Amino acid sequence: MRATLRWAHSDLRTHRGEALFLVLATAGVVVSLLLATALFGYATNPWQRLFTQSRGAHVWLHTADTADAGRLNALDGVASVAGPYPTAPATLASGGGARASVELRGTPDRPSVGRPLLTSGHWLDPENPDGVVLESRLAHALLAGPGDTLTLPGTARKLTVLGVADSPEPRYRPGERPGLVWALPSAVHDPVGQVTGLRLADPEDTDYMVQRAVTELGAGAVTKVSTWTQARAEEQGSDRLLGQVLGLFGLGALIAAGLAVHGAIATRIRGHLRDISILKAIGFTPGQVVRVYLLQHLAYALLGAVSAAALTEALGNRLPGRLGDAVGVWQGLPGHAVALFAVPVGAVLFIAATTGLAAWRAGRVPPVPVPRRLSSAGGGLSRPVRRLLGVRLSPALVLGWHTAFARRPRTLATVARLALPLLLIVVALSAWSTIDRFQSHPERIGLPTALTVHTDSGIAAGEARAILDEDPQVADVYPSAEVAALVPGQTSTIALRGLGTADNPYPHALAEGRAARGPDEAVAGQGLLNLLDAKVGDWVRMTVGDDVQILHIVGRSIEPENAGRSISTSLDTLRENDPDLTPSRYELRLDKDAEASEVAARLTEEGRGHLDVHTVPNPADSLSPLRGVVIGVITVLALIGLIELLTAIGGMVREGERDLLALKAIGLSPRQITGITVTATAVTALGAVLVGTALGSVLGRWLIDAQGSSSGVGAGIASGPPAAILLALGAAAVAGAAAVAAVPAARAARHRLTDALNTVA
Repeated sequence: MRATLRWAHSDLRTHRGEALFLVLATAGVVVSLLLATALFGYATNPWQRLFTQSRGAHVWLHTADTADAGRLNALDGVASVAGPYPTAPATLASGGGARASVELRGTPDRPSVGRPLLTSGHWLDPENPDGVVLESRLAHALLAGPGDTLTLPGTARKLTVLGVADSPEPRYRPGERPGLVWALPSAVHDPVGQVTGLRLADPEDTDYMVQRAVTELGAGAVTKVSTWTQARAEEQGSDRLLGQVLGLFGLGALIAAGLAVHGAIATRIRGHLRDISILKAIGFTPGQVVRVYLLQHLAYALLGAVSAAALTEALGNRLPGRLGDAVGVWQGLPGHAVALFAVPVGAVLFIAATTGLAAWRAGRVPPVPVPRRLSSAGGGLSRPVRRLLGVRLSPALVLGWHTAFARRPRTLATVARLALPLLLIVVALSAWSTIDRFQSHPERIGLPTALTVHTDSGIAAGEARAILDEDPQVADVYPSAEVAALVPGQTSTIALRGLGTADNPYPHALAEGRAARGPDEAVAGQGLLNLLDAKVGDWVRMTVGDDVQILHIVGRSIEPENAGRSISTSLDTLRENDPDLTPSRYELRLDKDAEASEVAARLTEEGRGHLDVHTVPNPADSLSPLRGVVIGVITVLALIGLIELLTAIGGMVREGERDLLALKAIGLSPRQITGITVTATAVTALGAVLVGTALGSVLGRWLIDAQGSSSGVGAGIASGPPAAILLALGAAAVAGAAAVAAVPAARAARHRLTDALNTVA
């Protein structure tokens, strides 16, 4: 045991830098995997916990106020019912100038199904008929809390905020979905519909129960359907995406780290065959030799994994933004301790498996040293190499190129191990470039407009249009209307939108097909195509109230909103079924130098309370933490690449020491001998750069488009890194490899002849 420890200690002193990088790389990999686990827990658990505590309804049906929703109690599979509650749309404004579209819901008593969980204040009080309770995200948007007074622009009414509550229903999204306001039925003036919640005995029967409920009430009576699965998917959103990104890169980095360790041990064994033979000759068993390498690298991995777990546990909740929030929530979940133990152990076991596979070869080394032949850099030169040397090309370049590919299987393995971290770095840069594209060119990913303007009944369509057209910084105005439509099978609702007119068509971002130009033509989002199992070229039938709308899908548009469950045609097409349809909102494209917030404030003031102006949300805003993730991932992958590079350089230097006599005998100077190793390293790095960049660009685009397709946004959003960035990455990798190789190669080239003789022996 003492001899084993002395051998391990000697090897550690010789390879201190490599040992340090192995520890840091393992720590980075484990931190990535732990953060991914935290984000997955954060994305799923808070909503699920809220849904359970509030006894959330699995289905919410918005119907006409004449529908007999009481019949839903008798449906088999319905455990309990909330409502029906009268509803009315409204716009609320706070004293600070914030405005929001809301749905007033008349709730006489605090419901037992879909029960809002108060976070501040108290529930509705019959002695305060104008008191309301706000959904928490709506309260945050209005900067309102208990005791504040809200107004309804265009009217003299005022509402007092009594409380703020959390709800598992789909939450407020400016310009897309109204916020939820609970009020006494007497405070809901002129209700236009009602909403009923169904809690099911079996949540897996949600689609079937929706179909039965719509059939029971009649398709014409149902205006909108929302389910618990849609609300859960929406709440998980970007947090789950961040978890997937971290998990993907963490697993990729773990594989790269395992391969780097395997390559390091294999190269070290080739360089110490004589030492291993001597160890066996003096009594070391094959098992002891294997344990030397296995325990040594297992200690590195264990140190890195334990450090990562301790760092994540102690400082993870102090990370900025949602990463810190995710770790804080995850630390309070029941499975936290298991994950904190299982993830580092799994990483260590994987590295141990790759280490053991390579160390097993050391146990097979014979106890009698076998004379090693000179490498082909010094002998056995091929005819093309000898010819190149004869035309007075630089011997360092020619022999360096020859050394790199003299032993093709070994070189190809080194190129593959170096290419893997480079490939993942290119994928990470692709994610960064895609986020930049979302922010710098939103029109290319389905966001050609900057503002959405909603109008109320207090202003005529012509007057509203005139206010928008007269603004000097508004470049284009696209009138639009959106209605909820039931899909075939009546299991869910989608957004049917009329955008623009034949004279001024809406500039959709198309990823497939063509724009909708003729009557009954439309473009659809990927989420809708997935929902209906349809494709471009199909005709789809949907129900809007008692009317049937049949549209021909001629293109697939990139739809960041509504999970892509949208189908868009022109306003003229919608008016064919409803000639009295007037635009209820307008999409505004601004001048390039216009500030959206300033234009919104100006239009709100000119509308005198009848225009509700919102900035179009950009999905990239919620993905800002991904930039920090990308930086961390690139750092870890660079460490892994450096480990593999040091391994390759060490192998080349040891091979070059055996050729030292031959190279000096033919008249090469120490500088030229150094140049051989540097050139061989640079050529190997160049091969890895070419392979990693080519495969990484393709894989990055495919992964991003696959994620876009599964989320409903649709494929076609991926943006690869600029060519200049890839060239800079490749040049830095090759130049860095040459620079790292220069020092050990120069030291080896200055060895005395007696040292070289001992190496060859």
